[in-house]
Amino acid sequence: MHPNNSNPHRSTVLSASVLVAALFSTAPALAADPVVWVSWGGSYGTAEKKSYLEPWMKATGNDAVMEDYNGGVAQIRAQVESGDVSWDIVAMIPGDMYRACDEGLLEVLNHSELAPSPDGTPASKDFIPGALPDCGVANNVWSTVWSYNKNAFPSNPPRTVADFWNAERYPGKRGLRKTPEVNLEWALMADGVPRDKVYQTLATSEGVDRAFRSLDRLKDHIVWWEAGAQPPQLLADGEVVMTSAYNGRIYNAVKNENQSFAIAWDTQVWDLGHWVILKGAPHRDKAWELLRFATTPKQLPALTQYMAYGPPRKSSAVFVSNEVAPHLPSYPDNMKNALAFDVKFWADHADELGERFSTWLAQQ
Repeated sequence: MHPNNSNPHRSTVLSASVLVAALFSTAPALAADPVVWVSWGGSYGTAEKKSYLEPWMKATGNDAVMEDYNGGVAQIRAQVESGDVSWDIVAMIPGDMYRACDEGLLEVLNHSELAPSPDGTPASKDFIPGALPDCGVANNVWSTVWSYNKNAFPSNPPRTVADFWNAERYPGKRGLRKTPEVNLEWALMADGVPRDKVYQTLATSEGVDRAFRSLDRLKDHIVWWEAGAQPPQLLADGEVVMTSAYNGRIYNAVKNENQSFAIAWDTQVWDLGHWVILKGAPHRDKAWELLRFATTPKQLPALTQYMAYGPPRKSSAVFVSNEVAPHLPSYPDNMKNALAFDVKFWADHADELGERFSTWLAQQ
């Protein structure tokens, strides 16, 4: 995760510098027709604007504007199929991205044009596995973690997912998102299934039964949540002593609200956020220039100044502050017992497992 700036790669480093310089010198003045970047809004959208759009506009003289959406494929499909495309770049979760790509709604990207690492490593080898699908380029690593209130456990705090499941040793309510995703993976690991066997086990009827038996042991202690803002509030209000949560939400609660929460990184389930370009985007070339700028090793981790989401490039690690790095999902120590969320598994099994989960909930 650390680049090597040794002399044998000097020519490659220079060529990368020329590439980035070329991106900066394309537009003479602020363009009246802006690139339209569509993202999730709120603090995340603001962070992307400060990290990527504003620096690109300053460096190139081009213009870009940000719009908000709530995810999904429907709006993208409507634009592309009607031939009236007004969006250029869109932030997407992997499942939606793969679906939109399969439907031909997105541009296929030439990842060989992305800037190499400072030591000359091609982008294809510098990005982590899964970060460069045909129609996207990953921009952050985020995760579902579990967190606890340190005041509830002043000594010998919970450390493993098995501790999360152990309500006798660690009494109190637990918060879990009202969905089978991640819960079933954790249920199996808490029951002793090795991390590298989780999805193989969950793909069998016996494995599914085992996961739900594991959930049965915890069911009387669960408080269900549905919105990402809820877990920190549940902890703060004392309604739960530990809960699943999105890592960035817990980090913000600790940093900005001085909450006494801790993240247990054991068995974090990490995932990627991606950027895509719509098929027929009106500013396709400039949009691609903007994404090439935003995904350079030094620029990509700019987001960590505002959000605790890690860069998916290995060489970006040295550009993250020492203060922030330990709070990122991609920090080496936090990845030691992490599980990569299997998007394709859930695409194949979401309906059947969702139905089983709904039936299980109704029996509570």
